Amino acid sequence: MKKLFTSTATAVGGRQGRVTSESGSFDLPLAMPMPGADTKGASNPEELFAAGYAACFDSAMNIVAQQKKIQHEGSEITAHVSLNKGDAGYILSVEMDVLIKGVEEDVARQLVEEGHQVCPYSNATRGNMDVNFTVRTA
Repeated sequence: MKKLFTSTATAVGGRQGRVTSESGSFDLPLAMPMPGADTKGASNPEELFAAGYAACFDSAMNIVAQQKKIQHEGSEITAHVSLNKGDAGYILSVEMDVLIKGVEEDVARQLVEEGHQVCPYSNATRGNMDVNFTVRTA
């Protein structure tokens, strides 16, 4: 395996603290998004994971489209990351809402399926958490 790059972030204070990136691109307060809590302007680990997974998946899917010479008119990925509690403890689950413009539904589904095999986040989570896809076209 050849390391391409490393990104570094530091958290202080857990879910009620701050997270900063080594590059200086973000410095965010964190807060638990519980009902009634004041979370304005604060993020949480699940939100950050959702952002990363959505961006990574969109790139992976577009790499597949480029390799297969499938042209589309743009894509939009919305990742919904849920924190769940079960008998075995806490676990994450993901619902991915995928919109691909300018292709037929079967082509969109092919891009999602193959993108899911390419995406590093998908590879890291496969077999460890539920990831479900809703595919739409426009």
